[in-house]
Amino acid sequence: MSRPLKVAVQMDPLGAIDINGDSTFAMMLEAQARGYELFVYQVEALSLSEGRTSPQGHRTDRVSARARPVTVQRRAGDHATFGPEQVIDLAGMDVILMRQDPPFDMAYITATHILEHIHGVGPDRALVVNNPAAVRNAPEKILVTHYPDLMPPTLVTWDVKAILEFRAKWRDIIVKPLFGNGGAGVFRIREDDPNLNALLEMHFARSREPLMIQRYEPAVRKGDKRIILVDGQPVGAIDRIPAEGETRSNMHVGGKPVRAALTARDREICNAIGPMLREQGLIFVGIDVIGEWLTEINVTSPTGLQEIDRFDGINTAGLIWDAITSRLVAGGVSA
Repeated sequence: MSRPLKVAVQMDPLGAIDINGDSTFAMMLEAQARGYELFVYQVEALSLSEGRTSPQGHRTDRVSARARPVTVQRRAGDHATFGPEQVIDLAGMDVILMRQDPPFDMAYITATHILEHIHGVGPDRALVVNNPAAVRNAPEKILVTHYPDLMPPTLVTWDVKAILEFRAKWRDIIVKPLFGNGGAGVFRIREDDPNLNALLEMHFARSREPLMIQRYEPAVRKGDKRIILVDGQPVGAIDRIPAEGETRSNMHVGGKPVRAALTARDREICNAIGPMLREQGLIFVGIDVIGEWLTEINVTSPTGLQEIDRFDGINTAGLIWDAITSRLVAGGVSA
């Protein structure tokens, strides 16, 4: 190719990450190994201003970010070296990685609207991964409801009576917010737990959002499986084992990753959702499977790459970049 790809990474502060677990860092290391130019910025540095006409005659809106060029290395405490801050035209990038963590609130949604102005392949366009319009339309706990045959009994509602009836039917339930991440605000409520009404009162006093209620799946004690799909194809998996005395299996709250193989049911689930993910430009996705059931389709900032690589000896970030460059080449960009 005539020049290296230019990649801008929209993420939370790079200095605070765990370099041995962060999937964005793994993708940045792989991009750098391929000779790509890396820039990094936080979503608060994103701007949308008036339209302009490019030298090629293309009319576009100007989407910019106050960013810094960066080089990365796997060295604890010294993993990033930054160049001077500059305002970059994001339409001049080849790829933008949208990797800031939720909450999936109006700030997050606004960022997807801004990036949608320039998403694509070609002049005055940058391939945003994942497709911002698809991310906006696919909150992870809502997208899964389009596949009722794959998921456990589930209720999404504001209706307290409906929640109480659901608990009366299934007895042991999980209560979780729709738009959080990392296991925050997730509760297991057993049949004899007297705290459900108080929990609902507290939530609805502080939030206008509905809750998701699911039947508790005892299989979670054996692992909440995270499967990584790249352009709709499964490439690897880990089981996350909850810590002793903990319901949640998220690694943010002490879940232990262990090696996992894909079962026939896992592949059935992936085959069912894969075409939709590929069609919508959701290139890097992590799904959660407990026992036989799909519980979430994570499209915002899924994790698990480094753990899978250590167990399986593969390069999942490389597979993601292969899928990205294939889309660029198909759109006429040398990559």
